[in-house]
Amino acid sequence: MSVKIIVGAQWGDEGKGKITDILAEKMDLVVRYQGGNNAGHTVVVGEKTFKLHLIPSGILYDTCCCVIGNGVVIDPEVLFWEIDTLHQKGISVTPEKFKISSLAHVILPFHKLLDSQEEGHRLGQKIGTTGRGIGPCYTDKVSRVGVRIMDLLSESRLRKVISRKDWAAVLPNHTVDIDAVVAQYAALGNRLRPFVVDTSLFVNEAIDQGKRVILEGAQGTMLDIDHGTYPYVTSSSPVSGGACIGVGIGPHKIHQVFGVAKAYVTRVGEGPFPTELTDETGELLRHRGAEYGTTTNRPRRCGWLDLVGLRYAVRVNGITEICLTKLDVLDSCKEIKVCTKYKTSEGDLIHFPLDLDLFSSCEPIYDTLPGWETDISNITRFADLPETAKQYVEYVSAAVGVPITLVSVGSRRNQTIRLISR
Repeated sequence: MSVKIIVGAQWGDEGKGKITDILAEKMDLVVRYQGGNNAGHTVVVGEKTFKLHLIPSGILYDTCCCVIGNGVVIDPEVLFWEIDTLHQKGISVTPEKFKISSLAHVILPFHKLLDSQEEGHRLGQKIGTTGRGIGPCYTDKVSRVGVRIMDLLSESRLRKVISRKDWAAVLPNHTVDIDAVVAQYAALGNRLRPFVVDTSLFVNEAIDQGKRVILEGAQGTMLDIDHGTYPYVTSSSPVSGGACIGVGIGPHKIHQVFGVAKAYVTRVGEGPFPTELTDETGELLRHRGAEYGTTTNRPRRCGWLDLVGLRYAVRVNGITEICLTKLDVLDSCKEIKVCTKYKTSEGDLIHFPLDLDLFSSCEPIYDTLPGWETDISNITRFADLPETAKQYVEYVSAAVGVPITLVSVGSRRNQTIRLISR
């Protein structure tokens, strides 16, 4: 029996999709536990590139069943677009290979309108949302007026549930046609029906039968609603603890927590970012790393690796091993800086500060390591890396106290170095 959680150890976009795809080859289930289509995973298989937003990347293996848990919010239109796109690329998505929780909440057209409206009304503090309706959908969930997948399976119940909220009052500048939305989403529910199950029961039974399971999060630790840089965060819990809630399993069934971190750091949207580089080095990282959002195509902010933040992620997630991605992006750097602590008016900090004002004033204190200035993208054994590249990996591992077991040196499956066989 093996149950692994894969979490982002930074601000998202760490390459979790590729790592999930690699590990899924030997897994029976891949389960998504939070977020919505505001996330994006890019996986390159041969000459094909797959950009996934809701369906876990395990769908690319015939032997793997993919599950969307109750903690995810689902836009049915986006989900079916994704299913149809996969079908066009030769990947079948059948009820045998794909399951959806009846308890997952549904993103309605009204939520997308609310998302744009609320972002526009925030005075001097834009969050930088994707505008996909994720936040308003989670708001309705905790306000107990949300629509769940099970509600789409009955038109009369769907109408009753949608009408619990006065949509015309919250969207005074928009046309609110409840009848049209009910008809549209009841039809989507009929198409969803074959995929809908009690996913908590399904996953727990699989675990009890000794099946191998990955629980996959979206976004990253620093965007967690509780533990992230609030209010510049997402609306759910990407940290490992969110997996138990978002799937419906007990914590005693978890065996490993994989933290995925880039060899540098990126961030999309607003909020403080101590190691951000706004100079030509930042542009170099963005260009070499193709740092543009899978979902929004927004350019990502880029900076040096932040060990204070990474140690924080290790702590709040209970990370047992790290997958270090995009090491090859640093190939052309003569020197590589790594933030080891923060300089503040209150003294140097080695622990991540929870106060946003204090965090916003932090200045990075760096160690400088030598680069390797050579192409490592075709190297498949750790022993064959340049000495300075090996030293960089070992330095990061020692600094956070967690073994690095995978190193990614490119976007393709075979551009991956395994340090420890698990």
